[in-house]
Amino acid sequence: MSRALNGGAADDEHVGVITPDWTTPANVRALLTTRVGGYSLPPYDGLNLGSHVGDTPAAVARNRAALRGHLPAEPIWLSQVHGVEVADAADLEADADGKSAVVPVADAIVARAPGRVCVVMTADCLPVLLCDVDGTVVGAAHAGWRGLADGVLEATIARMGVAPGRLRAWLGPAIGPDHFEVGEEVRAAFVRADPLAALAFRPTAGECMGTGGAAMAGKWWADLFILARQRLLRAGVTHIEGGGVCTYTDDRRFYSYRRDGRTGRFASMVWLEPCLAPSMASAAGEGG
Repeated sequence: MSRALNGGAADDEHVGVITPDWTTPANVRALLTTRVGGYSLPPYDGLNLGSHVGDTPAAVARNRAALRGHLPAEPIWLSQVHGVEVADAADLEADADGKSAVVPVADAIVARAPGRVCVVMTADCLPVLLCDVDGTVVGAAHAGWRGLADGVLEATIARMGVAPGRLRAWLGPAIGPDHFEVGEEVRAAFVRADPLAALAFRPTAGECMGTGGAAMAGKWWADLFILARQRLLRAGVTHIEGGGVCTYTDDRRFYSYRRDGRTGRFASMVWLEPCLAPSMASAAGEGG
């Protein structure tokens, strides 16, 4: 069904999935899809799960149906808008298969009931999965630079309703610091909130440094992994795993909007497994 994050494609012909290497309670499950397998044609080839990117609805439906066989229920798909709204699965009615009657407009979701699959879709932005050490609540957040700067991780932590020190976080694949070029306004948004955020930025090649360390031309390479870790640590989450896998450079496994423009989306999911007593265990695989 799956292999490690730094390993090869999954064995399933139509569903390329990865099990994150993440220290969690035994009843917490997580899964990450790749672009391997699936039914979408170029430029969305192959396992595109995004219904909003121009792919044919029939191909997306087939891809989601193939993924469904690896999950306890239909994921709670979100309409993501680069904001900080956090949906709660408890507020969403679902049919017998777990499919919600509405698609929440949100960039994060939490769940406390077994079998409710939290999911976020990305193609360069950072997916962040969370759970508590007792295996009572899970969450998934879509953390691009706007969401990170505006506090989507802090909002997700607050919605989970447990002490941040009892949470575990996993950082999924995102565009790496050698390929994520941003303007001065992005750097300023983070540094205003935390001066240490300056450590996550370096001037692009050929930039001249001005007074106070600002790049004269205003272009920077940004490290989403550092920024997310800083935000989580400031919020009180100290157990953080994953990070470092670049979507831009790994075109075989991951979609990248910055690299390709017109492209698909992969999914990061987490849920509570029913009928398992919570106890700390590490999921199989190799971390990124």
